[in-house]
Amino acid sequence: MNPAITVQYLIELRKRLMLSLIVLAALFLITCYFANVLYHWLALPLLRQLSHEQHLIATNMISAFFTPVEFAFYVAVFLAVPFFIYHGWAFVSPALYPKEKRVIWPLLFCSIGLFYLGIAFAYFVVFPLIFAFLAHAAPEGVQVLPDINIYLEFTLKLFLVFGVIFEVPIIVIALVKAKIVSREKLIHIRPYVIVGSFVVGMLLAPPDVLSQTLVALPLWWLYEVGVFIV
Repeated sequence: MNPAITVQYLIELRKRLMLSLIVLAALFLITCYFANVLYHWLALPLLRQLSHEQHLIATNMISAFFTPVEFAFYVAVFLAVPFFIYHGWAFVSPALYPKEKRVIWPLLFCSIGLFYLGIAFAYFVVFPLIFAFLAHAAPEGVQVLPDINIYLEFTLKLFLVFGVIFEVPIIVIALVKAKIVSREKLIHIRPYVIVGSFVVGMLLAPPDVLSQTLVALPLWWLYEVGVFIV
């Protein structure tokens, strides 16, 4: 490759990275101001299940300050992701063929929406189920007083898990487009996918049939959506 062209690409990449970092920093300043409010919203699914005598605690002196700030940073990243992806796409798209652009751009756009939808599903559906069970599962004489830092780690992991689970249609479509599997093969393995969905539900949800079913069914249905689209 021509060295001059390489330098131009590097300059373009640097400019887009700097813009992305500036946007992230600006969003973080805003979310940091509302850090305590944002963390309260995050904690609401658990707080609604606790009695008046129960509450979240901070076992570390600095956790009361840094844990909400840490969550504010994650919220800023969450809000900045579309901007990052846009600049990443603007950087690589000139090197793609029109046919590749027509395939990749819709999949990329849908994957972002599905990831956000998975997070919303975790917050509004899964969290209330899990915390309703956990808040009342303690043995007699044991008071549930969750630590705010551990709660943050737990919820972030679940957000990530369900964000990835909701990418199943995109994964299915990508596998077919890449000719790794065929639609007929996907239909053939459907019974195994159904069983696997309920296994995942057993691992992620509380040990009651309703909660496990509410986790397993979306995973199965998302697979079916992917098969239908291809």
